[in-house]
Amino acid sequence: MHIEPGVVQGAKILLSYGTAAVSFGIAIKMALNSIKNSGVIPFIVKTIISTILVFIFFEVLPHHPVGVSEVHLILGSTLFLIFGASSAAFGLALGLLIQGVFFAPFDLPQYGMNVTTILMPLFAMGYLAKRVIPQNIAYKDIAYKDTLKLSLAYQGGIVTWVAFWALYGQGFGIENLSAVATFGISYMSVVILEPLIDLAVLAGAKTLGKLENSPFVEKRLYKAVALKNEKI
Repeated sequence: MHIEPGVVQGAKILLSYGTAAVSFGIAIKMALNSIKNSGVIPFIVKTIISTILVFIFFEVLPHHPVGVSEVHLILGSTLFLIFGASSAAFGLALGLLIQGVFFAPFDLPQYGMNVTTILMPLFAMGYLAKRVIPQNIAYKDIAYKDTLKLSLAYQGGIVTWVAFWALYGQGFGIENLSAVATFGISYMSVVILEPLIDLAVLAGAKTLGKLENSPFVEKRLYKAVALKNEKI
């Protein structure tokens, strides 16, 4: 989902600074709630693990340029289910930044757009999760249909934001519309794979019962309780 250099140029790129600021504002608010609920150290540890995983997702896993962006297996729903929304958000933002600073400096001017594109769908997915996953079910016990809904929300949100940036930057010409459509069709193929990965990871979590009381995983992973402090 890395926006290609040149898609948004000049004064138009200022909008990305505003959307990124809003994204970070939401993430900070969630982080403060998480710290209040679980403590600083658990939040930091979960964020560090999420950051390392995100870096691997971006830099090591296969990724291919398609149309106006790149197709990545980001696994945002996986990070959300295991580490919670706030640590997942900071992990995504920091992993993306580290990749840009050390491996893809040409992506840094697009950082505001890219971080908005991966964080806003995460927040929307968290909102959806509270409504589609019954409160009496722990994340480790959710069904494929629920992971599919989360993946659709997250990946669909990414495609929507990429399309917005492309159309905002390059207009509604046939060539640009074709590039956006090509990216969208290719990227939504990730929706087929991500829920299966989520279920595999959650199945692994079931076998690691000793993590049930660990502060370094999301509480809802093992306990069917409402999360009052992870508000969007």
